[in-house]
Amino acid sequence: MKELIASLSISVAIRRDIERDMRDEHAAVSLEEIKLCSPITDPEKIICIGLNYYDHVLESNMQVPVQPILFPKFNNCIVGPEDEVVIPAETKQCDYEVELAFVVGRKAKNVPIGEAMNYVFGYTIMNDVSARDIQLSEGQWTRGKAIDSFAPIGPYIVTADEIPDPHDLRISLTLNGKTMQDSNTKELIFNIPFLLSFLSRTMTLQPGDVISTGTPPGVGMGKNPQVWLSPGDVTEAYIQGIGILRNYYAFDHT
Repeated sequence: MKELIASLSISVAIRRDIERDMRDEHAAVSLEEIKLCSPITDPEKIICIGLNYYDHVLESNMQVPVQPILFPKFNNCIVGPEDEVVIPAETKQCDYEVELAFVVGRKAKNVPIGEAMNYVFGYTIMNDVSARDIQLSEGQWTRGKAIDSFAPIGPYIVTADEIPDPHDLRISLTLNGKTMQDSNTKELIFNIPFLLSFLSRTMTLQPGDVISTGTPPGVGMGKNPQVWLSPGDVTEAYIQGIGILRNYYAFDHT
């Protein structure tokens, strides 16, 4: 997928070939015949933004950030739609976080805010699964965030031309059918052009890089009483115009 995204940004012919194939009924495959994997499995970077919805900052009892809070996930975290998230024995406080993620379309370095949206290939959903007891007890977030299978992504990458305004999308998550998160991306503190420009000032973003923009309020940590994910649970992360990312949860018995 990285190579395809990079090629599409520089080749009109490849885009034309794909559009031709899309019109060919004989080239179509029914979704019932296949299993969808994560739409991208090997990005060079997965950069996540913490505390990027005002109400989520309040429920977390933290201060509104003056600069984006960043942490990484890695390719070991990625699973796809309908896949299982495996909770390690070390954590007793596993949490969900529905997030709008954008995928970088071409090499980006020192990009002005006014040009930033030209570097966005498309949008997908990420569930930033988090081990709160590890995350909040170690002084940094990486080990509690970058656990194997803790970054479900999907079900699709919707290209940027199909989403007229990514800053006005309903975003929600259900746990076992019960709505836990329900908001709108217009509540983002730092929007997509700012984030892409900000990151590109100090690191070169590459085609296929995934930037996950943060979660709205309603996470399990913020509930009273708190709600933690358990084996057998099912989450459905939804974003308007993209779809539903469904995942299941199990304990690691290795």
